[in-house]
Amino acid sequence: MKAALVGADGELLHRARRATGRERGPDAVVADILVFARDLRAHGIDRYGEPASAAGVAVPGIVDEADGVAVYAANLGWRDVPLRALLAERLGGIPVALGHDVRAGGLAEGRIGAGRGADRFLFVPLGTGIAGAIGIDGRVEAGAHGFAGEIGHIVVRPGGAPCPCGQRGCLERFASASAVSEAWAAACGDPGADAADCAKAVASGDARAIEVWQEAVDALADGLVTALTLLDPRTLIIGGGLAEAGETLFTPLREAVRRRVTFQKLPSLVPAALGDTAGCLGAGLLAWDLIDPTDPSEVTT
Repeated sequence: MKAALVGADGELLHRARRATGRERGPDAVVADILVFARDLRAHGIDRYGEPASAAGVAVPGIVDEADGVAVYAANLGWRDVPLRALLAERLGGIPVALGHDVRAGGLAEGRIGAGRGADRFLFVPLGTGIAGAIGIDGRVEAGAHGFAGEIGHIVVRPGGAPCPCGQRGCLERFASASAVSEAWAAACGDPGADAADCAKAVASGDARAIEVWQEAVDALADGLVTALTLLDPRTLIIGGGLAEAGETLFTPLREAVRRRVTFQKLPSLVPAALGDTAGCLGAGLLAWDLIDPTDPSEVTT
């Protein structure tokens, strides 16, 4: 878990990390979140003489932002947690916003990060899986049921590797950091090898690594072109662990996307700017929106 006190201009005033404790079960995770929030509130009082005016929390999985319920998260094991109400009670009744972790990260990247100034953007973090955040005029679109942006489950290789979602050939089975790690470990014979090792081998000219990497890049380009055909973003922001490879990823990816574009307008394709602080900043921005309903398309920092 990552937490922060966030100023009105997006400044990180204080940051802290704690383990989720998920090995103790979902109830323990919720309890730890509430304790962490209480302690963060106390730090704000000690440091600034007053508590935070609002709170934001961003969690993975399926999130009902309107009702403030964390509906389901496979990696945390919880279902139907009324997290907004629980946090509001623990924090003395202040306004609380609940958001999705990727959409919160996208919100931060769009307003104060790599997408700042773009009226339309798509934020795609490449981590254990692949998700997306659709940015429109300073806000992130959740969709009618909270599923908007799930680019990782676009089928790019029909009949390909099975995905936990029930489909076969989903993008995240070929282009996520975990997928590249798995493919490279098999190719090099080292079960401990990961995507970062593959990127290093690509940079050194290893033919096996280049083949694994290019397959991932091609799959990612197919997914991104499908998305930009539907959404027409001005900027594509790529983040997550795989993006840490820098131009080892971005140079072939830009070329692969360019080759696939026909009538579509080619967007700018840029690395994320905020790293692993994006989620905290996004949660903070959600909180600020509760107390400062300024049109986010006009926000400057």
